Amino acid sequence: MTKGEGIRHMLDRAGDKWTLLVIGALEHGPVRYTELQRSIEGISQRMLTHTLRQLQRDGLVVRDAYAEVPPRVEYALTDLGTSLLDAVTVLIDWAGSHHDEICANRVGYDAAREE
Repeated sequence: MTKGEGIRHMLDRAGDKWTLLVIGALEHGPVRYTELQRSIEGISQRMLTHTLRQLQRDGLVVRDAYAEVPPRVEYALTDLGTSLLDAVTVLIDWAGSHHDEICANRVGYDAAREE
């Protein structure tokens, strides 16, 4: 894979809605699978499992399994995952700060298109 392909792949991953929601759900520390699924509205078990595996593969999330009865599995951000969270948080803050302005621009644009 070329560097350009790798960058494009990571931008695709970082821009994926499920990735962002999983990363956000892990912001405050390790979380069990079932807690993750409950905290991310609309995600299916299949999609959560797929997303977690991709994040593990990229080194953004670590999976810790504990030999207990019943078995316990927790997911947590790696340092790399935390650095992605930091970058995404800036974008989320920007979107929140400019939400009203963007909505007003959309209304104005749509009204002008109807004329």
